[in-house]
Amino acid sequence: MIKTAKTSPAPGQKSNRWIFITMLVFGLLGLAASLALSIERMQQLENPAANLICNFNVLFNCGTVMQTWQAHVFGFSNSFIGLIGFVVVVTVAVAGLAKVKFPRPFMLAAQICYGLGLIFAYWLFFQSVYVIQVLCPFCLVVTFSTTLVFESLLRYNIRENNLYLPENVHKRLLGWLQKDYDKFLVAAWLVVIVAL
Repeated sequence: MIKTAKTSPAPGQKSNRWIFITMLVFGLLGLAASLALSIERMQQLENPAANLICNFNVLFNCGTVMQTWQAHVFGFSNSFIGLIGFVVVVTVAVAGLAKVKFPRPFMLAAQICYGLGLIFAYWLFFQSVYVIQVLCPFCLVVTFSTTLVFESLLRYNIRENNLYLPENVHKRLLGWLQKDYDKFLVAAWLVVIVAL
């Protein structure tokens, strides 16, 4: 059962508002990129020679990437997965901003599913960089957004103890969050990705 939280954060605990705002912003950004990719893919299917808006040059070219098998691993365009996944993210973020408190099993399932989404996004990224050797600008936006949504969701779930972690592990992770180590790690990871 979904409940509306009526209590304010405990002393020393920050509000979750910024977590949900971050999820909402990057959920919408990822949704927009997924929608654009879906439209571009349909346009490409109608006219394989179409000049797509995300075709900038030989290196940054969605059209080239969309013609590979990696672009439709499950038999349909990967962008359709983004359309579904980011809608869920936006819904959870809006509900969170409205102070809805989801059950722990739901949030654990959301974290697992989004973790799988993150792995898939980075698999596609590395395929694009090292196998296809062409980058899709909208796909990069999706990967970036997925990274920040995953980190925001993980931060929330650790703070709310939704991951069923042992007490000593949970306390240690809370200490890391209070020192913002997670933000530093994500920033460092994104610098590495840009360097690649």
